[in-house]
Amino acid sequence: MSSFPDARAFPAGFRFGAATSAYQIEGAVAAGGRGPSWWDRFAHTPGRISDGGTGDIACDHFTRWREDLGWMQRLGLQAYRFSVAWPRIQPDGRGAPLAAGLDFYERLVDGLLERGIEPHATLYHWDLPQALADAGGWQARDTAAAFADYAGHVVQRLADRVAHWATLNEPRCCAWVGHLEGRHAPGLTDRRATLAAAHHLLLAHGLAVQALRAARPGAPLGIVLDVKPYTAADDRPETAAAVRRADGVFNRWFLDPLFRGRYPDDIAADHAADMPEVRTADLALIAQPLDFLGLNYYTRGHVRHDASLPHPHAALVPVPGAHLSTMGWEDWPQGLELMLCRIHREYAPRALVVAENGAAEPDVVDADGRVRDPARTRYLAGHLAACARALAAGVPLQAYLVWSLMDNFEWGRGYTQRFGLLHVDFETLERRAKDSAWAYRDFIAAHAAAHAAPRGA
Repeated sequence: MSSFPDARAFPAGFRFGAATSAYQIEGAVAAGGRGPSWWDRFAHTPGRISDGGTGDIACDHFTRWREDLGWMQRLGLQAYRFSVAWPRIQPDGRGAPLAAGLDFYERLVDGLLERGIEPHATLYHWDLPQALADAGGWQARDTAAAFADYAGHVVQRLADRVAHWATLNEPRCCAWVGHLEGRHAPGLTDRRATLAAAHHLLLAHGLAVQALRAARPGAPLGIVLDVKPYTAADDRPETAAAVRRADGVFNRWFLDPLFRGRYPDDIAADHAADMPEVRTADLALIAQPLDFLGLNYYTRGHVRHDASLPHPHAALVPVPGAHLSTMGWEDWPQGLELMLCRIHREYAPRALVVAENGAAEPDVVDADGRVRDPARTRYLAGHLAACARALAAGVPLQAYLVWSLMDNFEWGRGYTQRFGLLHVDFETLERRAKDSAWAYRDFIAAHAAAHAAPRGA
């Protein structure tokens, strides 16, 4: 516990928890009438997933959810972020909702509340119904309207019990990694498709916010973005320009329309030939006031200019001596503090939540049954300390959620990467808490004790 910050640095009411997403943990891909998503098809396409894995079974959370809630309770988690699988609610992405799908998430939410755990729901964590993908996916403007309809069905059932609603998870990753880099569904490498998907994802967010506020006026609404600070690996002017462009693509392309009602001029000029149609009312719709902004932070981009690479011409450069996770990501907690303070200063969201933060490490079960993961414990301690410094600087941070509750299907990496507080044996699906999970539990308990009312009060 000595490496963790003083728990008193976090105010009473601050929430500590963990996060997951539906396709990565649920399995049961045909249960209750669930339709296929584009990730089902992508994962079953040979060569797409590094180990050939799919989400067909994943962690079997769909049937083991009570066991998983029990683990959350044992770890003292105060908040749990999960995503709703769109094809579990509307198998084809349109039409009347499936009762079985809504019933599953209602049981999950009620189970969380019974255990004193605050539900944080994300409506879209990349599992687009395959029927909508076949009709154009996020390149089609109509998909945004379909998303708003789906969101309305879910919020009507659950909004009275869910503490936070996020419309989308990481629209940048969905657009860029899926449509330009080809590493995620739908596996494209097309800049025009990428920019269309990015705009329509943001439009879907705006339409969903509108629909949700009409259906449940008091529901707290936000969106979750992945953010990353970029630093220069040398002092060349060309590298400074690459840093600016990389920041524009990764961060400003989504923050600016959400909070300023416009795309950043410099990056829009770079991509002018490939920009989609942006109608007059689109940006005002995207920039509706939000109750909170969720941030997913893992590492920084330490880069140098490389003209042989496509825009933003930024090549990642390893930092000598830095600890790298098995994903190859540097442990750099200063970046979380930088992004929290920068976004508070430049965009002034009403509240902030660290919606994902974690590290993949080479976890093994030792002969005594323990999973010793000191690097992850250091990672969590360092990033919690970064949160404490941001709070001291006046950032309105409300919660910190670890990625992830459990080891899971890690998208294009399959089952090769372990981010979880809980180790999952992917043969037996047995869960066991890693040392980092117990350290996190103790920190949460220390925070609760620090803010407990004195006896007799």
